Amino acid sequence: MTDPTRDGDRPSHIRHWTEVEKPQEKHYRGDDELMGFGAALARQFGLTRLGIHHHRLPPGRRTSFPHAEELEEEFIYVIEGNPEVWLDGEVYPLKPGDSVGFPAGTGIAHTFINNTDAEVRLLVIGEANKDENRLFYPKNLDLKAIRSDWWDDAPRRPLGDHDGMPDQVRVWKAGQKAAKETTGE
Repeated sequence: MTDPTRDGDRPSHIRHWTEVEKPQEKHYRGDDELMGFGAALARQFGLTRLGIHHHRLPPGRRTSFPHAEELEEEFIYVIEGNPEVWLDGEVYPLKPGDSVGFPAGTGIAHTFINNTDAEVRLLVIGEANKDENRLFYPKNLDLKAIRSDWWDDAPRRPLGDHDGMPDQVRVWKAGQKAAKETTGE
């Protein structure tokens, strides 16, 4: 008798990240900057308390807009590549084997940026998405108008000068802005 939970020679609770990664590219509503690719591993296996993702960043991409979370903890482990972590407006280089953790409720805003010519791979572990979780985007305050999960009373932290964008995106957005100014849009 065939086991319906098996896929080929392996049970369904064994998967490679490439089998789970979504083919579509992620971006924020109202913005056409492409982010990285994600494989929601915990969801694939029916895990309901943990959020575990394999995140792949091609050159010139970032994981998200810089953000802080009120109720969800996050842990990121660098598998491959040399990303930068943006923490409250300051950028720090990372290498394979480095880990970064974000306790919930601290207001520490963060994103991971790939400013190299090689792909970056991250393992992101946290709590499963909580409906009551709220987020704060210190460099994208305009999102407050369209997000129902905005964290109004996030702890205010001093921000450094870095805008949270990959170098390629900054150049691309400056070009878009200049083109609009030239055409009068």
